[in-house]
Amino acid sequence: MPPPQSPEKDSQVDDAIPLLVCDDSSMARKQLIRSLPANWPFRITQAENGLLGLEAIRQNEGRIVLLDLTMPELNGFDVLARIRDEGLQADVIVISGDVQQEAIRRAKALGARSFLRKPVDPLELEAALLALGMGLPPAPLQPENITSHCLPSVSFRDAFRELANISMGRAAELLARVLNVFICLPVPNVNILEVSELQMALADAQGNQQVSAICQGYIGGGIAGEALLIFHDSKISDVAGLLNSQLNATPHLELLLDLAAIITGACLNGLSEQLDIQLSLGHPLVLGQHCTIEELIRLNRPRWKRTLAVEISYALENHDIQFDLILLFTEDSIPKLQQKIELLI
Repeated sequence: MPPPQSPEKDSQVDDAIPLLVCDDSSMARKQLIRSLPANWPFRITQAENGLLGLEAIRQNEGRIVLLDLTMPELNGFDVLARIRDEGLQADVIVISGDVQQEAIRRAKALGARSFLRKPVDPLELEAALLALGMGLPPAPLQPENITSHCLPSVSFRDAFRELANISMGRAAELLARVLNVFICLPVPNVNILEVSELQMALADAQGNQQVSAICQGYIGGGIAGEALLIFHDSKISDVAGLLNSQLNATPHLELLLDLAAIITGACLNGLSEQLDIQLSLGHPLVLGQHCTIEELIRLNRPRWKRTLAVEISYALENHDIQFDLILLFTEDSIPKLQQKIELLI
């Protein structure tokens, strides 16, 4: 039989505040748990998606919730709406890479008490917790409590996906301001692909539509690659309308180059900051206009070979418009990226 717990330890367990960390990224959950104020009396539960998070809240495991917005199964906006509709008791602090002003407004309108940007600043997180009216925590807990036993393991793929998630959010915020629309963000896909696998992935995403593509190389800190921004030709006039552009042959190309500079530049800058490197961007190149994905891959097969591919799709709310950003890192870049990410983990 296990020895009986001391009255002091029973008291500490009873005093612990149930806190839920709801994020599909194990990297993000690990960073958040590490960022919590030392010795605060939390009993931590983790959820990998919105559905699991909602169930944890229903089971009284989330009196305080640290909630991501971009998740599979059920996103953070939907979690907030269900908390409200079901009358669940939970103080929610949204911590997200989606930093569009409209995302912040919507989260707070749905009941979020605070909105913090990823990667979270521990001092800002502590201030947000204090703002919930908890007051200062009681006496420190025993060292065997809580966080030392619940840090998740993090793979390279998951860690890099979280870096891409934060970077795509920064690019979306800039694009949203330029186009004056809300950008719907996906969970990024991160995979190491042979060129044939890359071709299948892109063809599946694009269907049989004709596309135009802009490529921009980048290099720095032992890392190199190319950013590929793909547009459906049928939607270029719609984008031009959002920018009040007059669409003809010359502005068409200029429009693509302008959008590529916004999206690619902001996303790579976000990665540079997180990895603590300086990526230099080359001049954008038009890889293909009015061609299929199969033709695009055929033209560029010698350059891509085996690659670490990050796939991000930006969809414009209330518009049938989507941009696909593919970051292709060279095979030689992977060991350096792994070293950088090990330091972050």
